[in-house]
Amino acid sequence: SSVITAYFSGTGGAGVFGALAYASLTDAAMAALTPKQYAMQSFTLTLPLSFSFWWLLHLPPSVHRVRVVEPTTWLIARGDGSSVEPLLHDSDTDEVVEEEGRVGIRDTSVTSFDFKALSEGEKWRAVKPLFSYMIPLALVYFAEYFINQGLLELLVFDCAHGFRLAPAAQYRWFQVLYQIGVFISRTLGGIVPWMPAVSILAGLQLLNSGFLTVAAVRTSLLPHFAAAAGIVLYEGLLGGSAYVHTFRTMHKEICPSRREFALGVVSISDAFGILLAGLAAIRTHNAICALPL
Repeated sequence: SSVITAYFSGTGGAGVFGALAYASLTDAAMAALTPKQYAMQSFTLTLPLSFSFWWLLHLPPSVHRVRVVEPTTWLIARGDGSSVEPLLHDSDTDEVVEEEGRVGIRDTSVTSFDFKALSEGEKWRAVKPLFSYMIPLALVYFAEYFINQGLLELLVFDCAHGFRLAPAAQYRWFQVLYQIGVFISRTLGGIVPWMPAVSILAGLQLLNSGFLTVAAVRTSLLPHFAAAAGIVLYEGLLGGSAYVHTFRTMHKEICPSRREFALGVVSISDAFGILLAGLAAIRTHNAICALPL
């Protein structure tokens, strides 16, 4: 659980750093770089990224390790990794009992779960229980990225109501506030003992996207940039909380032998929600822009 908390906080902090760096360095009142200049300078980030991946990161035995100087490791042979050591050993697990409603069977010995060796029916039965985690998380990410990709660029305020920020700068600072909300909720989510169900968070995020859709059409609904900024911060809090709560719940409910498999399956939920949001955002953006002023 401490690893999960550190991962959530670290990824949330990375989002704040990236958004804040871009917003501040391209702000006319600060570094005043053009987006192209910022993009060219950001290529230097590949150096610490490469150092972190190749030298700092310790991969478990079940993850294939690629080495630049060893071409034989560039491709993964079919079936490679099917007989790996378990990530958890007997001494690392507590004695638990089988409980109704849990995914898989808990026992004191943890063995690796080989998904490739299952039949098609067994694969479906292994994945089906995970939908209860995947669908709410995908809905949360659909709603929030529908806001980020299709609505925030339409919420534009004049100088008197926008802290004298240009429209492009307003959008960038919206993204900073969203990431701050994500960081706060991801960090506190590993500490706070109670949190609403992800389905409730998904409903709140969908309501958020509906309200901002109306606000993008009726611009007088939000009188000032600060009001919109508060909603965007709230959006980030909801998104980060849903992410934390989903994986904390999985960590508690899923048996150790299937936990790595389940985390890998459920982790695509956010990407699926973001993909659908991007497709919906294009049509919504164009439809709103086609409306008469």
